[in-house]
Amino acid sequence: MSDTEDPSDATDRTDDGFDDEYPVQVFPEAEEMDLRPGTDDCYKCSSCDTSCPVAEVDDTFPGPKFQGPEQWRLTRKEDVEVDASIKQCSNCMRCDSACPSGVPLSQMHNTARAKYVEEQGLSLTYLRDRILANYGTLARLGSRVPRLTNFVMGLGVTKLVNERVLGITSEREFPEFATETFREWWDERGGRDASRERARAERNTGGDDGSRKRVAYFHGDYANYNTPEVAKALVRVYEHFGYEVAVPDQRCSGTPMFANGMMDDARRAARFNVETFRELIEAGYDVVCSCTSCSMALRKEYPELFDFEGTDAVAASTYDAIEYLRIHEDLPSALADAEVSLGEFAYHAPCHARNQGLANQSREVFADLDGVEVTDVGDSCSGISGTYGWKEENYDVSMAIGEEMFEHMETVESGAGMTECPTCAMQMEHGTGYEVRHPLEVLDAALVE
Repeated sequence: MSDTEDPSDATDRTDDGFDDEYPVQVFPEAEEMDLRPGTDDCYKCSSCDTSCPVAEVDDTFPGPKFQGPEQWRLTRKEDVEVDASIKQCSNCMRCDSACPSGVPLSQMHNTARAKYVEEQGLSLTYLRDRILANYGTLARLGSRVPRLTNFVMGLGVTKLVNERVLGITSEREFPEFATETFREWWDERGGRDASRERARAERNTGGDDGSRKRVAYFHGDYANYNTPEVAKALVRVYEHFGYEVAVPDQRCSGTPMFANGMMDDARRAARFNVETFRELIEAGYDVVCSCTSCSMALRKEYPELFDFEGTDAVAASTYDAIEYLRIHEDLPSALADAEVSLGEFAYHAPCHARNQGLANQSREVFADLDGVEVTDVGDSCSGISGTYGWKEENYDVSMAIGEEMFEHMETVESGAGMTECPTCAMQMEHGTGYEVRHPLEVLDAALVE
């Protein structure tokens, strides 16, 4: 149970107008966290505002300080509705990294957005946001007939209808579904039992001490339905290092649900994921993710917003896939004798990787790999921020944010890009026409293929 759920712990306040409101339980349910202490830590330095990529290009956006602590106070002190500008926040979470006081700004935005969506009720915008937030549901249906779905979604009339009716921009190409999902490949390959045997064989070949290495893979919806090559690369690379890989049932990490104000959907998905992965953690597995937004959700957003049994254990045991290998394996030695002919990549570190302190890891991992050159395209945001850049009303702002990244990418003449985030990859491809790969695919090419 959250510490904030017991009113007897209240501390009297006399000068801020909150005397009879503290502690304030943000959510009515008993398994969610109170953000009031974080609000009190804000001393209005505005570092969050100056770091916000949306505020930088859109003068109508009041910035994360208003969306977070200020609006939080306003909506509780008086009968004030959440300001509509909360929908302009892209959920890049850069404000969290910029704040010197550790104020959980993004979670304040998530809760404000959820309240705003609840206040607005049903509409076509709500339907659009619900569809985008639950991409996995759409993908599960579309991937049953992937060629037909890809054909229909690529038609100009489909894009026009999506834009006119739902407000999904027609400027972007809908991502294609793979003809075989990752989980279909995984099952066909033999699942965990086959992975255990492959891992054991690799350990024996490498003279390992025989200790059992085990990871549980959180692949997310996009790697399952759209980019299974990334998920396959993770499995092959981890087995190369002697790890047995488990792929449990799972739901969306919740990131697009947080970003669209669908907190009830996010709560259900988070509870399912925590319950599933907690069992594996108790059996000795660590959790690895190939998407930095997924690892961000499991390790940071879940414990800041929810308090299900096992939430903290899952958060403490979750890693980005390459981060985990850098901690537990000697990657420089493994790559010392490897050689590939992949050329130069324009590398973009996603905002959610930066938020986890992982901004430089791919450049460092591939620094000495023959046949690969990684050029960092700077610290700007890509601008797409998951579903944000798919909304018609946000498209121009999304592209304006990404302009700096596009310009830097185009100094790399290879026409190839690299990033850990699937929607950043969409934006990189959309803005430059470059083919974008995941670092795990490069590791796979260097160590396994």
